[in-house]
Amino acid sequence: MIKFLKVALFSTALISTLSANENLSTKQINEIENLFLFQKAQVKINSGIDAGSVYMLNVTVRGKGSQIFLTKDKKYLIPGDVIGTQDGKPLTMPVDLKPTLGKEAFTYGTGKDEYVLFTDPECPYCKKFESYFPQIKDKVKIKVFYFPLNFHKNAKDLSLYILSKKTNDEKIKVMETTKDTPAFKNRKYAKGELENLEKQLNEQINLGNQLGVSGTPALFDKNGEKVSWVELLQKNGIQVK
Repeated sequence: MIKFLKVALFSTALISTLSANENLSTKQINEIENLFLFQKAQVKINSGIDAGSVYMLNVTVRGKGSQIFLTKDKKYLIPGDVIGTQDGKPLTMPVDLKPTLGKEAFTYGTGKDEYVLFTDPECPYCKKFESYFPQIKDKVKIKVFYFPLNFHKNAKDLSLYILSKKTNDEKIKVMETTKDTPAFKNRKYAKGELENLEKQLNEQINLGNQLGVSGTPALFDKNGEKVSWVELLQKNGIQVK
């Protein structure tokens, strides 16, 4: 354990001065996937970057996306965050957003600044972020996906209700629906409709899992970089209250 911690701290210290800009080759990825631990844990590497002192890997483990670090000698795996000593921010690599194309629930805004958002209709932080949407609608274009968290009792049903609306504008209008909204409480679905909606929602949840989403709101820019929703608002001159 002590040796592992030494390696982790060493990598953390070095990596703050490096830029991650060299993609791993297919051969390198195959070599890493053939390591004993990766085989045993059924780890699939989606992409990887040579960051100088470590490899940064976007992986899928039994359907769940994650980001991990591997020392260059391939002897030690570093789970969790690697923090830059200069800015205090975790080192991250972009995710591949191609699988999300055309799969969003709806798109909000007409601006040029494009984002992908995974949200939960009962998440208080999501609702806080969404309350500022009207102030940035001409600056951003946000592709919205639903990712109901298990501990929010009504989140799945609310997500299905919003997805049931036929047009982009109709879905935007019901974004603020709660469990107490009369239209939601009296909702009815046509025969076979609920099954199709559940299929669509499960597809969005699976996409979130592949991208490593574990909490909401999870926001990515068009390059696949994770973005803080608070910093996005500040970028547009809005102070969160």
